[in-house]
Amino acid sequence: MAFTQPSYLPSRRTLATIGPFRRAATVVISYVILGITLGFAAAVQPGPYQTFLISRTLQHGWRNTLPAVFAPPLSDIPAISLALLLLTSLPDWMENALYFVGGFFVLFLAYGAFKSFRNYTFNQAALLGSKRQSFFKALTLNLLNPNPYLYWSLVSGPLLLRGWREAPANGLAMVTSFYATMFLTCAGIVLLFAGVGRLFPKVNRILLGISVVALALFGCYQLWLGVTSVWS
Repeated sequence: MAFTQPSYLPSRRTLATIGPFRRAATVVISYVILGITLGFAAAVQPGPYQTFLISRTLQHGWRNTLPAVFAPPLSDIPAISLALLLLTSLPDWMENALYFVGGFFVLFLAYGAFKSFRNYTFNQAALLGSKRQSFFKALTLNLLNPNPYLYWSLVSGPLLLRGWREAPANGLAMVTSFYATMFLTCAGIVLLFAGVGRLFPKVNRILLGISVVALALFGCYQLWLGVTSVWS
């Protein structure tokens, strides 16, 4: 499936004016920025995984919880594999449709994050009273969660596939930066809650607000890319 050059990546005219090394580095950096944006937004969204991290930190301490930040890549393998399998078998005309569907999906995520930001509550007593959860239970929760499958099929998957076809370094840069950002952000949440638990609700609400802006901007980019692809 042929992909057009996205508007949020450097234009071909711009890349033609610089040397091959700087050209490749510029494109790789663009994919790194995409990965960081999507990874941060995914890490701070309220859900079963973040609840698991906070609950385990409260009950077992940060040392026993930190290994759990490496759960997403393992649980996302089926989602990534399925998404790439489907995307590589789609006809070319589906590219524009994926931009639109992906854009609306990201805006839907932004709206959900905004509602969580506006009505943010944190019940520490409920977390302390929850049943003990294991690392494998976190993996199971992510495996059964439909959001990673939708996310990789509609948003991250097309970007990863296009980057890989341009140059394997682009796809690797995006995936690496995505999960590195998730690791660091989730580890930060664990350490923050372990050290200054009383301040966590305010800090997490700020992070959630940042993710709302990031998701909204990225969703608009996807829609604009779909419009420009139709008219090009």
